[in-house]
Amino acid sequence: MPQRTVSVVPSPRARAMLAAVADGRAEVSDSCEPDMFIDGLACCDQTLAHALTHAGLIRPIGPARPTGRHGVTLTALGIEALATGMPMPQREAS
Repeated sequence: MPQRTVSVVPSPRARAMLAAVADGRAEVSDSCEPDMFIDGLACCDQTLAHALTHAGLIRPIGPARPTGRHGVTLTALGIEALATGMPMPQREAS
């Protein structure tokens, strides 16, 4: 099966979503295309939420809560992207 490249365009929205994850204010749904919730509300850009996950910038943690959502954390790539303001990495998706 061919690989597809997942890229995330650095944008204020992407950085704000990463910051919400870093602040512990985000959750993701328990699915292969995880939807993001910030402060309990559905995020306005689910396509970007999927891209952040598939690019390896965020990952779900722990078991799903009764709401069907997981806590979410930054990966090392996500921490670096948020801290340095560097362009978001591209990663081959499987």
